[in-house]
Amino acid sequence: MFTLSEEQLELRNLARKVARDKYAPLARSMDADRTHFPREERKKIADLGLLALSLPEEYGGGGRPLIDSLIVQEEFARANPLSAWPIFEASAGPARVIDLFGTEAQKQAFLPPVASGDVVIAISISEADAGSAATDVSTRARIEGDEVVVNGVKRWCSGAGHAEQYLVYVRFSDTPGGRGMGAVLLDKDTPGLSFGPQENLMGHRGVGSADIILDDVRVPLDRVIIAEGGFNKLFTAFSIERLGNSTMCLAIAQEALDRTAAYVQEREQFGKPIIEFQASQMLLADMIMDVDAARLLIYRAAIEAGEGAPDQLQASLAKCFSNEMVKRVTDKAIQLHGGYGYAEEYELERMHRDAVGWAVAGGTPAIQRTRIASGYLGRRFDQRA
Repeated sequence: MFTLSEEQLELRNLARKVARDKYAPLARSMDADRTHFPREERKKIADLGLLALSLPEEYGGGGRPLIDSLIVQEEFARANPLSAWPIFEASAGPARVIDLFGTEAQKQAFLPPVASGDVVIAISISEADAGSAATDVSTRARIEGDEVVVNGVKRWCSGAGHAEQYLVYVRFSDTPGGRGMGAVLLDKDTPGLSFGPQENLMGHRGVGSADIILDDVRVPLDRVIIAEGGFNKLFTAFSIERLGNSTMCLAIAQEALDRTAAYVQEREQFGKPIIEFQASQMLLADMIMDVDAARLLIYRAAIEAGEGAPDQLQASLAKCFSNEMVKRVTDKAIQLHGGYGYAEEYELERMHRDAVGWAVAGGTPAIQRTRIASGYLGRRFDQRA
C-alpha cells in the first residue's frame, strides 16, 4: 500500500468531514429527485481549497499533484457522488486539457473560473455513430477569418444542459481519423447551441445528459483549444480523466465494502452474526481484494503522473479493472445485505446503478482491453482493418 504523507492525511480528513457532514445526508434525495449539484455548493468547496487541487496556483488552483485531488474526490464520492462531480471535472476533467495544452492567454481566461467554482467544463466527444470509435466524429468546425463555426450533434455528454462550458471534440477537415480532429471550447449560452431533452438514466442521476445541438455556432478563434491534428494531445489528457473515473469507482466500492463489513458483524441468523458463516467470509474477502487492487492500480498511475498526465497503459489498466471491480463489489454487498440490500434505504442499489454507468463512460472495458494489449505490446490495432 502506498503511504500517504501527513499533509495528505490531513487533506483526506478535511475532505471526509466536509463531505460526510454536509453532503452525505443529501445523497438519497438528490438521486431520487435527480437534483443537480448546486453552483453555490461547489463554490463553497472551492472556498475550502478542495475543488481544483490539480490546477496551477497561478490560475487559482491548488498546484498539487494529481494523487492529492483524487484523495479528495474519493472522500466526496463516498459520501455523495454528485458532490464529487465538480471536483472530478476541475481536477481530472477537460480543464486539464487547457492546463496542459492551452496557450497562456487561454489558461488565464478559462482556468480561474473553474478553480473558483463559477464554471464547470464538461467534455463532449460522443455522437450517434462515434462512441468507442471516437475518431469517427462528424461534428464539423470550419475557420472563417477570426472565427470558428461549429455544426453537428453530440451525444452522451455528462453534464449537458447544466455545465457552463463544453470542450467539444470536432473535425476540422476531411483528413481521416484523428489527424483531422481538434477541440473547441463553447459557452452554454452561445447562439446556435441548444440541448435536447434530458436523458433518464439508470444511474448518475442529477449529473445531466442530453444531446448538444450545434447550428452555426460561432466563437472567436481563441476558443480553439486543440488545433487540427492534436487528437493525441486530447487523449493524453483523457488519461487523467480515466483516473478520475477509476476513483469514482473506487469510492463507491470502498463505501459499499465498509457498510457491508459493519453489517455482516451485526446481522444475526441462526443465532450468530452472519460473518461467522464461511460463505459470508468468502464474499467479503473477494470484496476486500478487489478494492485494494483497484486502489493500488490507481495510486501507482497517479503518483507516477505527478502534476502531469499518467502513463496511458497504467491509466487503462486502472480504469478497466476499477470499472468491473465496482460492479462485482456492489453486487456482493447487495447479496450480503439480503433483502435490505435491495431497499433504497440502504443505498446499495444506488451504488450499483452508478457503478454500471462508470464502465460506459470514458471508454468501455472492451476498448480499454484493446488499449492495454496495444500498450503492452507496443503496437497499434486498427479496428477497421
